[in-house]
Amino acid sequence: MFHKENKIKLKDSQNFLHSKKLVNELIRKSNISKDDIVIEIGGGKGIITEQLVEKCKKLYVVEYDYHIYKKLRNRLSSIKNIEIVYGDFLEFELPKEHSYKVFSSIPYNITAAILSKLTSSYNSPEDIYIILQKEAALKYAGNPYNRESMRSLLLKPYFDFRIIRSLERADFNPIPNVDSVFMHIKKRENLLIEQDQEKLYYDFIAYIFNHIGKDMKARCKDIFSYNQIKRLSCNIGFNISDSPTSLSYEQWLGVFQYFSLGAPNEKKKLVDGAYLKLMKDQKKIDKLHRSRK
Repeated sequence: MFHKENKIKLKDSQNFLHSKKLVNELIRKSNISKDDIVIEIGGGKGIITEQLVEKCKKLYVVEYDYHIYKKLRNRLSSIKNIEIVYGDFLEFELPKEHSYKVFSSIPYNITAAILSKLTSSYNSPEDIYIILQKEAALKYAGNPYNRESMRSLLLKPYFDFRIIRSLERADFNPIPNVDSVFMHIKKRENLLIEQDQEKLYYDFIAYIFNHIGKDMKARCKDIFSYNQIKRLSCNIGFNISDSPTSLSYEQWLGVFQYFSLGAPNEKKKLVDGAYLKLMKDQKKIDKLHRSRK
């Protein structure tokens, strides 16, 4: 497991639950059992840690704040099935072989980075139970809670999203100025996109969502002919004037299947590398954003 000097600063980035009763309720709504290895991202004051460690086989707590880490270690060091790790979770080495789960109230300002690490891992968690900002949860969960987003479409072939319950702002200390929810992300046993199609699917979704145009007709004009997109819209049940977020995930699967099976190689070359380019551009934006803090 990972252990190194802390290099990140997350000032005022996290709000902590203060009710033991609420924490108990949230843990009971999970499927965590005595057979499970669990990772908690940020132990904070230990209100989740103390109850979580009683429910699982082994608990790893990754804490980036050295003073909090020392307090947790001193208070909980006598518990045999807990390991408190000092360091940045984004550099923490996830288990490579055995199955595990995640239960955490995460820092909202690195939500995307945390979920990217967990969902893109070679051995991703069987279950992820997280408390996060409601706005972010809606983007990841998509339908039936919200319109599908590029993030929800990229992850839904591999994970199922369910918002378990909403939380009150007063449930946290300090009180946040945003709404929060408790969400379950479950790894699918049966993938909806086969492994050999994964890269093409990612490129396809990234290409359309980042292509210029207000509707499906405009964004797909270089990879589908007008007759093709018109026929697709009739068969799958959307309008060519719809925006990409108007389509359901099931409709997107139909559009991708048509592209995968019927598009010539020159059309597939147009989308090749779209997802990698998007990730590189996003890293540049994130780096610029961090440098301005």
